[in-house]
Amino acid sequence: MTFKSGFVAILGRPNVGKSTFLNHVMGQKIAIMSDKAQTTRNKIMGIYTTDKEQIVFIDTPGIHKPKTALGDFMVESAYSTLREVDTVLFMVPADEPRGKGDDMIIERLKAAKVPVILVVNKIDKVHPDQLLAQIDDFRSQMDFAQIDDFRSQMDFKEIVPISALQGNNVSHLIDILSENLEEGFQYFPADQITDHPERFLVSEMIREKVLHLTREEIPHSVAVVVDSMKRDEETDKVHIRATIMVERDSQKGIIIGKGGAMLKKIGTLARKDIELMLGDKVFLETWVKVKKNWRDKKLDLADFGYNEKEY
Repeated sequence: MTFKSGFVAILGRPNVGKSTFLNHVMGQKIAIMSDKAQTTRNKIMGIYTTDKEQIVFIDTPGIHKPKTALGDFMVESAYSTLREVDTVLFMVPADEPRGKGDDMIIERLKAAKVPVILVVNKIDKVHPDQLLAQIDDFRSQMDFAQIDDFRSQMDFKEIVPISALQGNNVSHLIDILSENLEEGFQYFPADQITDHPERFLVSEMIREKVLHLTREEIPHSVAVVVDSMKRDEETDKVHIRATIMVERDSQKGIIIGKGGAMLKKIGTLARKDIELMLGDKVFLETWVKVKKNWRDKKLDLADFGYNEKEY
């Protein structure tokens, strides 16, 4: 039997449901989710493998107009996938009109040398008539003539409406991707679901709880560093020490909370998710540290895992 494989990028504005889609496909959480913009900061690989194929999805940071060095890193990281994949899923929300951010992405996609599939997510939130108008609008924006000398495309390769949250039509989208795969290698072991190490996933799960529990001024200013992660032979628990980085003293106070209540809640919720992922009991210790203006300092960005070498 012929084995097929390929790489697929998931691109779109913040909060369109890219991580929700990836987690649904993988059947477990490998990308954190929140209603805060710019939740995903690194490219996250989800490896979907069956006995006949391997589709390597790359979830990317939401593309936005950057205001910090971290924002620059996120946007360039997302666009870099256009050079690495065989297909692009351009995800847009069914319940929001096309905006300047979408137009900016479309201009990049017009010059891409790979097929682009328009994925209209959140169809559970709109009437079918509204969905058709949304599709026509994006299709008309994508129309273009010859770009340089290498390609002429007048539409998206496919248009697939889905609900990543409810799973509607997701299997149909997977079938379309499977049909367009070419014969290739199995790049990763069948039981591997992501390229990121456990430390990264642990730090992301802690950051996710900060996003859920704190108000608007906090999320963009937070980074999480796992200082150590090892098994305690006496208790047979995985002992994790992590530091939550913020930019200002006032933010530190908010995350710690009155009598340490907020930090304790963040740790408790994060620990439950980490235990599910690791399949082990976990003892989690968290601290909060102020690192002034870290989002605009390249050395700090690299230390916290936002490395230019990624793109």
